[in-house]
Amino acid sequence: MTEHELDFKRYSAFAKFLEDTCGIVLGDSRQYLVRSRLSPVARQLSLDSVEACIDSILAGNRQSRDLAVEAMTTNETLWFRDQYPFVLLEKEVLPQFANKAGPIRIWSAACSSGQEAYSIAMTILNYKKSGKQLRNNADILGTDISKEMLERCRLAEYDHLVMARGLDAKLKAEYFEPSGNDKYKVKSNVTAMTQFKQLNLLSSYQSLGRFDIIFCRNVLIYFSPEVKKQILQKFAACLQEGGILFLGASESITNLSEEFSMVRCHPGLYYRKTSKKP
Repeated sequence: MTEHELDFKRYSAFAKFLEDTCGIVLGDSRQYLVRSRLSPVARQLSLDSVEACIDSILAGNRQSRDLAVEAMTTNETLWFRDQYPFVLLEKEVLPQFANKAGPIRIWSAACSSGQEAYSIAMTILNYKKSGKQLRNNADILGTDISKEMLERCRLAEYDHLVMARGLDAKLKAEYFEPSGNDKYKVKSNVTAMTQFKQLNLLSSYQSLGRFDIIFCRNVLIYFSPEVKKQILQKFAACLQEGGILFLGASESITNLSEEFSMVRCHPGLYYRKTSKKP
């Protein structure tokens, strides 16, 4: 064991805590990740080492546990990630819901700092500006386990480094306004379509209601096959018949769910909830 590695017993106990709490599977060789994520937590708690921080977590200290979950579940994201899901949303999916009687309900699961939810909103606004009709507007719900990330979502303010990640000049000019200190704020016509709520994907989704479209992209890769199955089952339960599921480019539900059928497009794909047989 090098000086940068955690001892196996302590690492294994922390890995179990993380999987039990939020479903994330670390595997056997992510000590470097745990150390890098928990070092700031240890400093914030005035503890002298990551080992002491983990011991506090395992002893049941609520503050240590909450901060550790925040640190381990915060992931980098960007605007219009991978592009094709948003192209498909505009070109293929939204027309399917153009005559829906009520608002189109869209869920951005594990929304991080809000870029996906706001990218969805901008896509819908672009769709309407192109002259295409929606009988009603869209309601977009972003959920995340992290309170800190949700605060950033609601603030809807991003610095120039974040703005440079996947956002072109035209969209920046159309949907953002300068807010001082080299930051930009999402305009109100975009934020009006969104709301944000704390949710652990291991918990129940019943309080969220039913959705037409779910984005859960680059999230399932962190879970065990059994947890993936449970999440997909719950997604299917809260999707309307014929509802749409977008996953990450490298994610597959093969052998995990029979409740969705794959729809191949050019480029990319999405999954449709399979209608129940009578």
